[in-house]
Amino acid sequence: MLDTAPAVRKPPGRRTSGRVRLRRRPRLGPYLLIAPTVAVIAVLMFWPMLQIGIMSFQKVGNRQLRGEPAEQVGTGNFEKILNDPFFWQTLKHTVLFAAVAVTLTLVIGTLVGLLLNKLGKRMSAFVAGGVMIAWATPPVTAAIIFSWLFGSTGGLVNWTLDMLPDALVGGGWSDHNWFATPLSTYTVLTVCVVWQACPFIAVSVLAGLKSVPGELYEAARVDGSGPWRTFWSITYPMLKPIFLVLVVMSIIWDFKVFTQLFIMSGMANRDAFNLSLYAYSEAFGSLNPKLGMGSAIALVLTVILLVVTALYVRVMVRQGETR
Repeated sequence: MLDTAPAVRKPPGRRTSGRVRLRRRPRLGPYLLIAPTVAVIAVLMFWPMLQIGIMSFQKVGNRQLRGEPAEQVGTGNFEKILNDPFFWQTLKHTVLFAAVAVTLTLVIGTLVGLLLNKLGKRMSAFVAGGVMIAWATPPVTAAIIFSWLFGSTGGLVNWTLDMLPDALVGGGWSDHNWFATPLSTYTVLTVCVVWQACPFIAVSVLAGLKSVPGELYEAARVDGSGPWRTFWSITYPMLKPIFLVLVVMSIIWDFKVFTQLFIMSGMANRDAFNLSLYAYSEAFGSLNPKLGMGSAIALVLTVILLVVTALYVRVMVRQGETR
C-alpha cells in the first residue's frame, strides 16, 4: 500500500531557506577606544593646521599678536612667495637634499639590513641594538654632535684631515668652515640625516627578510644565481611594499628637515635655507614677524608633501601592493 498520509504544511509567512540572515548591530566599542586618540590628534595637529591655513590668507604681525584683527589679503602672500626668487632657491635646496638623502638612506639602510640578516641571532641583535641608538638620538643632540665634529675650531674631522698628507687631501683643514657655503653645509646635513635614518630602514628591511621563505634562496643558489641577481629576483619583489612605504616616509622626513639645519647653519646663512627654515625666518626670524607669509610657505610645503604622498599611494594601489 502507498502511504497516503497528508503532507504537513508549514505556517505561511516563513521562508524555508537554509540561510539565516542576521542583522549586525554597529559595534561602538572600537570607535570609543580610538576616540581619545582622535581627539588628541585633532587638538594637537588638525586645529593648528587649520589656523595655519587661515593665517596664510591674512597679514599677521605684531599688531595682530597684540589683539588687533587680522587683515585679509586673499592670495597676496602666495603671490609674493611665488614671485620671490629666494623661494625657488630654497625649494631647489629642499628637493635636491631630499633626493640625495632619501637615496643614500635607502641604499645604505638596505645594505645594513642585508648584513644583519646574514649574522647570527646574537650578533644580529647586538648590532641592531647598537645602530638603533643612532635612530633614537634626538635631532637636537645629533645636530650638536655633528656641529662639533665638523667645527672650524677643534673639530674632529678638520683635525683628522689636517693630519693626513697634503698630497692626499690638500692643506688648510685646521680652520676650514664647513658651514660657509650651501654645498658643504648640506654635505654635513646629509651625513647627519642619513646616519640617523639608516637604522630604521635597516631594521624594517630585516623584519621583511625574516618573512621571506628560505626555500626561495636555496632554489636560487641551486640555479647558480649570484647575490645581485638574487636580490632583484627574490628580495626586492618580496619586499617591494615595504620599500614603497619607506620611500614615502623618507621623503616626508627629509623634505621637512629643520632642527639639524637650524642648529648647524643658523639664521645668518640665508644661502643655505630650505623651505622649513625659510618659513621659520619669515614667521619668527625678525622683530617684525610675518606669520601670514610663514604660514603660506608652510602650507605650500604641506601641499607638496601631500601631492608626493598621493602619487606614491596611487602607484601602490595600481600595483596591488596595498593588500
